[in-house]
Amino acid sequence: MKNISDIIEGYLKGIIEEESMGQIEIKRNEIAEMFQCVPSQINYVINTRFTVDRGYLVESKRGGGGYIRILRVRAHTKADLIEHIIVSLESGASESMTQDIVFRLIDEDVITKREAKLILAALNKKTLAIPLPARDELRARILCAMLLTLKYEKK
Repeated sequence: MKNISDIIEGYLKGIIEEESMGQIEIKRNEIAEMFQCVPSQINYVINTRFTVDRGYLVESKRGGGGYIRILRVRAHTKADLIEHIIVSLESGASESMTQDIVFRLIDEDVITKREAKLILAALNKKTLAIPLPARDELRARILCAMLLTLKYEKK
């Protein structure tokens, strides 16, 4: 059974995909009322499921006429997407950042779900059982190597 966060995420993604511009503007309170939850639940979904690493930009305007704008960002080519991700890994990669990147690669049809499972298994904190910050640096280096392989394999 899906939890409320999954349902809200699915609803918002569905609306974004339907829009020709790939973006939506929502009012947090209206969405919270629709799903009969507290507005902070909407914040949680937006902050954790609509991140830059997953391919979204989020803007918000506070106040009475305030809104939250969610924009889906897509790379021109798969190679461009991989290159963009590699650049973002220069300062290391946390486990949650890695998960977001892998989810984006699945969404953009760069990797299969099977490949995603292999990547996540290789890069989880139990596999990379070394102290921080070395763990995040090593994770980023391994992920970059995997992405470079994909970049030249999937052209």
